[in-house]
Amino acid sequence: MRREVVINPIATEKAIKVIESENKIVFTVDRRATKSDVKRAVESLYKVKVESVNTLMAPDGTKKAFVRLSEENSAAELSMRLKIL
Repeated sequence: MRREVVINPIATEKAIKVIESENKIVFTVDRRATKSDVKRAVESLYKVKVESVNTLMAPDGTKKAFVRLSEENSAAELSMRLKIL
């Protein structure tokens, strides 16, 4: 189930800015996924501690999740592991 919740990380200019300034990373997620589903999936897939999750439905019909990592985890470090930065 975890693999189906998180579809892929997003590497747009805005997403990179959020990684650097707010310790958040942006993912495209399944439309039916709840915030708690996204939190559990990110924590288990990437072995990080998630502080909060905000979601939005994009105009193109996809669902995006802005995942704020806790202080002990760096979004920049995770994005380098995911080959975004």
